[in-house]
Amino acid sequence: MGEHADTHTWMHRGFFALLAFAIIVAQLVPLDMRPNLWAGPDLLLTVTLVWVARKPKYLPVPVIAGFFVMADFLFMRPPGLWAALIVVLTEIIRRQHRDFRNMALLVEWGTVAIGIIGITVANRLVLAIVMAPQAPLTLALTEMIATILVYPAVVIVAHYAFGVTRSAPGEVGSKGQRL
Repeated sequence: MGEHADTHTWMHRGFFALLAFAIIVAQLVPLDMRPNLWAGPDLLLTVTLVWVARKPKYLPVPVIAGFFVMADFLFMRPPGLWAALIVVLTEIIRRQHRDFRNMALLVEWGTVAIGIIGITVANRLVLAIVMAPQAPLTLALTEMIATILVYPAVVIVAHYAFGVTRSAPGEVGSKGQRL
């Protein structure tokens, strides 16, 4: 509780905030007025999962919840449902952070893919139970599959462009705290 984030951590939180705003704005800009037959990946979800799996201290829960609740309002989804599911998934991944250090990328990718499938199914089930309108199943499935498939590319971009790498065992921050 008494941990203070160093400048490096705040810099990466700022990078995430700028990236999240850019992704949200890019998704809000209409490129075509016709309905889509397929959905692209949820880049905000993928970026969040990469950052939490690689460096969980960069993204505290209020940051994740804030961005996804804002996205729920902007994308006209039921407020808080998708955000809550993502917070649950990121906390599960955060608890497994020490296991992620030693995982091969394929195992990490598979673990994250299972989480994405789980929250997608949970979201559809909750919306079906409360009888809220939903996107067609094919759109939800293509978005889920695209999100899973783009994960390794986001890992590479996060690693080389933003320096979001796995924590090494025994790594400490600038103030001596364990990572």
